[in-house]
Amino acid sequence: MNKLNAEQRQDKSAEPSLGQRHDTLTAEQRHKNMSHIRSTGGVLETSLRSQLFRFGFRFRKNDRQLAGSPDIVFPHYHAVVFINGCFWHAHGWKSEKSLIKSGVLPEKVLYSLRCEKFRMPTTNEDFWQKKFGRNRERDIWDITTLLDEGWRVGVVWECSITGKNRRDKIYDIASRISLWLEEEFDQPFREF
Repeated sequence: MNKLNAEQRQDKSAEPSLGQRHDTLTAEQRHKNMSHIRSTGGVLETSLRSQLFRFGFRFRKNDRQLAGSPDIVFPHYHAVVFINGCFWHAHGWKSEKSLIKSGVLPEKVLYSLRCEKFRMPTTNEDFWQKKFGRNRERDIWDITTLLDEGWRVGVVWECSITGKNRRDKIYDIASRISLWLEEEFDQPFREF
């Protein structure tokens, strides 16, 4: 049953049409939920860092001196890794602003068009389109800046380390990052 505030219960015109959905949370509940979402130190980020540490890698976390404040910085390998949530970074959203252009890359690289888990919110679509557009532009600017400064950039997507067998997936991604760091020097940009 939907939790509606008193005004919505009294005003029948506030009922949604067939094509619209109401948020089942009040504004206060939604604000509380959204305020608890943090940009660093999530379970997936911590788990992946722990696995990389077990593999013997040493790194810095969230270095604010670098563009985009990467989640993991490997100074010894001159490489950084971003751990991106599929929703906030619009993984799989098709946008005309999805090309990474850098003199370091042999060609333009298409960014993040493989996730089927991303869904555009159906309410307030204009806001979300702009929000995801700004996030995508910022991500691409950060990656391009780091590449042009000589850093190797890796992006780990949430969907690649969640779901069934999460521990095995994290181990697999950490292994692939290890291989990329130690052997694949010809790949300045890599998505995991």
